[in-house]
This record gives sequence, structure tokens and C-alpha cells, in this order.
Amino acid sequence: METINSAAELKLAIQAKHFQHAIQGQVLKAELFITFESLKPINIIKNSLYEITSSPYLLDNMVGAIAGLVSGYVSKKIAVGTSPNLFRKIMGSLLQFGVTNLVAQHPEALKSFGQMIIEKIFQKARKQ
Repeated sequence: METINSAAELKLAIQAKHFQHAIQGQVLKAELFITFESLKPINIIKNSLYEITSSPYLLDNMVGAIAGLVSGYVSKKIAVGTSPNLFRKIMGSLLQFGVTNLVAQHPEALKSFGQMIIEKIFQKARKQ
């Protein structure tokens, strides 16, 4: 820090400190406003949804998990139906668990299998 030798230099240094303080106050207010806006519940939800939809890895995982859950549920409904048999219900739950895990862990295999089936259907439709 420089030494101040006159009253004019002191006044100038005081004015510079006041100016610096005013600028820092404005920056602090702006940062506080940004923080306040980012902590609003609607903005937290918006940001979370944006992160989910913008991340291809997370989106692929969600699609795989949803496909696993749906396929497990459908396989259980097909295997058990409306049967009141306890053994059949237990076996249906085990089947659902297995199919859900299999599909959720290997969604790319399910995708390629689905594409292969669709291609075969279209090939048969073209031949007729």
C-alpha cells in the first residue's frame, strides 16, 4: 500500500475505496439475486429436468429401466394372468424380477432384437 502524504491524496484514496465498496456491493447484490432465483423450487425442477434430458447417458439408463419394468410387468401378466394359484403368482414374480433385470441391464440387445423383428416384418410385407 502506498503512503499518503497529503490531504488531497487522502481524499482521493477515500473516494477510491468508496467507489470500490460500491462496486463490490453491486456485485454482491447481483450474486445474491442469482442465488435466490436458483433456489426457487420451480427453477430447481427446471434445472433438474434440463440435466436429465440433456444427458444422453442418463436418458439411456432411464429408457432401459423403464423398458425393463414394463417388460417385466407384461411378462408377469402373461404368465400369471388372473390365476388365484399362489405358486403361479410366486413364479410370476420371479419371472418379472428376472425379465426386468435382464432388460434393464442389456437395453441395447433388446433394441437390436426389436429392430431385427421390425425388419423381418417389413421384408415379409414387401414380398407380398
